[in-house]
Amino acid sequence: MIIGEIAFTLKDGREAVLRSPLVSDADAMLDFIKKATGETEFLMNYPEEYDGYSLEMEEAFIRGSNDSENGEMLACFVEGEFAGNCQISFRTGLKARHRASVAIAILKQYWGLGIGTRMFTELFRIAEQRGGIRQIELEFIEGNSRARHLYEKMGFRITGVKPDAIRLRDGRFMNEYMMVKRLDQEG
Repeated sequence: MIIGEIAFTLKDGREAVLRSPLVSDADAMLDFIKKATGETEFLMNYPEEYDGYSLEMEEAFIRGSNDSENGEMLACFVEGEFAGNCQISFRTGLKARHRASVAIAILKQYWGLGIGTRMFTELFRIAEQRGGIRQIELEFIEGNSRARHLYEKMGFRITGVKPDAIRLRDGRFMNEYMMVKRLDQEG
């Protein structure tokens, strides 16, 4: 499904737009992910892991995302520049279809401006519109206190830890934390 433009104002007064990415955004999305993964060790890949990823592959990814019945992706643009993206993926198996997982990435120059909060608001709305979703899950890497603060503000709570799940280039290991936000009002 294609989600149209959702305009909002950043904390610094600039205008931003959330919407489904278009095939014409493929080049900007590739540039974004390479830049974002180079700005922090808290994303799951390094920039060079995208070196073999072609424009055609990114276009196919966008088409697949927009055509999917089991997830949605939103891109954020600030003054026409690609600032971040987020995605929600719905489980489909009978035993787990009450669950969804989310992921967010925002370029460093746009941190702290309210984009993450607005992205989560839209992801929660998408989950509620789908119906039957009782919990939303995510993971974050140890030390990412900025993200953890946002996730807790949005109602997520830590439910577990994967010890030494991440190994950095310098050989250090980091834990990965699992979080859940309950959408239902029962326990």
